[in-house]
Amino acid sequence: PKMKEDHCLHAALLCLGVLCYSQALATERLSHARPSLHGHLEKGKEGQVLHRSKRGWVWNQFFVIEEYTGPDPVLVGRLHSDIDSGDGNIKYILSGEGAGIIFVIDDKSGNIHATKTLDREERAQYTLTAQAVDRNTNRPLEPPSEFIVKVQDINDNPPEFLHENYHANVPERSNVGTSVIQVTASDADDPTYGNSAKLVYSILEGQPYFSVEAQTGIIRTALPNMDREAKEEYHVVIQAKDMGGHMGGLSGTTKVTITLTDVNDNPPKFPQSVYQMSVSEAAVPGEEVGRVKAKDPDIGENGLVAYSIIDGDGMDMFEITTDYETQEGVVKLKKTLDYETKKSYSLKVEAANVHIDPKFISNGPFKDTVTVKIAVEDADEPPVFLKPSYIFEVQENAASGTVVGKVHAKDPDAANSAIRYSIDRHTDLERYFVINAEDGNIKTIKTLDREEMAWHNISVFAVEVHKQHQEAKVPVAIKVVDVNDNAPKFAAAYEAFVCENARSNQQFITISADDKDDSANGPRFIFSLPPEIIHNPNFTLRDNRDNTASVLVRREGFSRQKQDLYLLPIVISDGGVPPLSSTNTLSIRVCGCDGSGSLLSCNAEAYVLNAGLSTGALIAILACIVILLVIVVLFVTLKRQKKEPLIVFEEEDVRENIITYDDEGGGEEDTEAFDIATLQNPDGINGFMPRKDIKPEYQYLPRPGLRPAPNSVDVDDFINTRIQEADNDPTAPPYDSIQIYGYEGRGSVAGSLSSLESATTDSDLDYDYLQNWGPRFKKLADLYGSKDTFDDDS
Repeated sequence: PKMKEDHCLHAALLCLGVLCYSQALATERLSHARPSLHGHLEKGKEGQVLHRSKRGWVWNQFFVIEEYTGPDPVLVGRLHSDIDSGDGNIKYILSGEGAGIIFVIDDKSGNIHATKTLDREERAQYTLTAQAVDRNTNRPLEPPSEFIVKVQDINDNPPEFLHENYHANVPERSNVGTSVIQVTASDADDPTYGNSAKLVYSILEGQPYFSVEAQTGIIRTALPNMDREAKEEYHVVIQAKDMGGHMGGLSGTTKVTITLTDVNDNPPKFPQSVYQMSVSEAAVPGEEVGRVKAKDPDIGENGLVAYSIIDGDGMDMFEITTDYETQEGVVKLKKTLDYETKKSYSLKVEAANVHIDPKFISNGPFKDTVTVKIAVEDADEPPVFLKPSYIFEVQENAASGTVVGKVHAKDPDAANSAIRYSIDRHTDLERYFVINAEDGNIKTIKTLDREEMAWHNISVFAVEVHKQHQEAKVPVAIKVVDVNDNAPKFAAAYEAFVCENARSNQQFITISADDKDDSANGPRFIFSLPPEIIHNPNFTLRDNRDNTASVLVRREGFSRQKQDLYLLPIVISDGGVPPLSSTNTLSIRVCGCDGSGSLLSCNAEAYVLNAGLSTGALIAILACIVILLVIVVLFVTLKRQKKEPLIVFEEEDVRENIITYDDEGGGEEDTEAFDIATLQNPDGINGFMPRKDIKPEYQYLPRPGLRPAPNSVDVDDFINTRIQEADNDPTAPPYDSIQIYGYEGRGSVAGSLSSLESATTDSDLDYDYLQNWGPRFKKLADLYGSKDTFDDDS
């Protein structure tokens, strides 16, 4: 309200001053604008008088006060020409910026008035053109001339800041006079006229913490040791006032929010002196035991705290890490605990700032300590093996039941329960080992072979007898110790080549050996020839004493035609205890070589052909063979394409049409339906006659009731049954008897029933059993039965 009254009073005084000033200025400017009416005479050379007319207008700048709010138009000035006699014949014309709108002229008197309120901040001056013309003819009486109307400034604009609100930061505990921020205001009034635009800054709110420089607007700290932890944010109001800050000046304000930034001026502090924690002895290393926290009112990196254990009997059992998200110290288990050994521990934990500001080192020390007491709780623990792992050795080929080693575990609890042992069968799938459940002795149950598996890695379980869920597991590595049970052999499948023209004592191959046993029972290898061929006339062996041997030629003059392959036995012994040896055979092939010793050929047949036939002869022979093969193929193809008759002629071997029914014929009396030569043994027939079988369109199935019993001895019934089946079989050819009584084959026990060959063959068989075959075989029985009598008579 007080500021509003000051503004009203200022406006009233301003209006009064404007009116007085305008009238005085208009009167003064009218006198300056009047043109001079007298002339000036100047005498020229030689007595000639020259007349020079003076300028018709005398111009000065016109001024008009801005923001005039009176009832009448403001008189800006008056135009008058020296040729104006006052009779009204001269007419004054005004043109240019704002002519006729803002500025109007009385065409008779030449008075110029401003009809509107002017604002210098919108436009500071106007350029106009004045001219005097004849009222009747509008003929210019004077040339046109320009003049300027300047708008005179008044203090009508208050100062304005660039921003309505400012934000600034300054470190806490800054020294007095520390610059915070500079605020700037501007005034639209004319800075060149009066004090309307002369600004002065002052602080309205924010004392006594801050101050502002009156001329520059720089805000500075005014109190020392301002603490962010006590108050972080301040609101300051700055005023800018024109007229040099004197009474009647206009003003503007802005708000500045100043935030104190943090510095590390506070050390961390624990809220308590002792922390109590507990942990089970069954906890595993790395498990969290508890947390401690030191409070630091600083923020950001200034409030970062690192924790460490600096003393205590639990330094080896526990460790502490820093959780930077929560700024807590995390106490973790470092080693396994044992309640029976130690029941409590004490730690001294230190919390210290990570970043320390040297300016405030005097406020230190920037750290604090606290005591942490940790109680160990008893837990039901599983058995514990005396060793973390076991390594045993056993010789390969050891007998089943051999003791490998012993594992031992105990119950760490006070109860000291009994322990039982077992092998994890997933680690011993072949079941090579067994363990005594009571004492932990491991034995073999199979023979071990080092060459098959040198190490056996098994796992042994130990469980408490009364608490099966409490178990422990330990790895057991069993090494199979090597014994010399493998003889050395050739390292590869060697095949040697020697030239026919090889020289005596010439080396042609180097051999080495391999032993599956360990190096202790393997090299050094000893190579030698067997005693029986130690004086081999063809080759000799030299042991190089580096686990290799060289084979040399003992004589000269090998020949592929005489012998193209030699087999040389070589004995190889190892260095084991006791040593083992084996005899290996080296194949040595004799080859033809050129003069430099390069192999040409190792084939004896190729050698002979090259000696007797030329290349052209060989090509001719091959061509003949190919032609003969083509002729044979064509002949066979034509024969197969020829249509075969269904009826077999007499000259053809009808034996090839026989279909075996596994039955016997009617004997010698049945001779009408077949060629007698069919019964001959096919082994004695020369040549090959192809079969001419005709596949039946459907298969006849004999009736089950007609088949005799398998064990029947009545041959007559058997034959009658077969004849009846053949007569009723529509698929059988009319010469079915030929297909029944053919040669039974080389594998038949009975052989052939034909008597054609039996007459010319000596036999020691007894044919008396033919007497029991019935009347149909009586003639056969008589013929073969009388043979003995015939022999006796002869």
